[in-house]
Amino acid sequence: MVRMNKYRSYKGKIGKVATNILASDFKAAKSNEKWVTDVTEFHLAGERLNLSTILDLFNGEIIAYNIESRPVYPRFQNAG
Repeated sequence: MVRMNKYRSYKGKIGKVATNILASDFKAAKSNEKWVTDVTEFHLAGERLNLSTILDLFNGEIIAYNIESRPVYPRFQNAG
């Protein structure tokens, strides 16, 4: 009897791992003190879209956003 191996998507460390600057402190004392980014993938009408946002932790304001058919990371490299 031959059993198939269970699928595991984790392949270890790939690429750079950012330092934990915020240390789970997601509150800011003043505006523009802490910005965070997120890339979320949506499937809409058979198409894959990525919503990329920059959020100010002081008041939850969205500083910038972008919707693309692929993730857009270079925008975040120069933010702040």
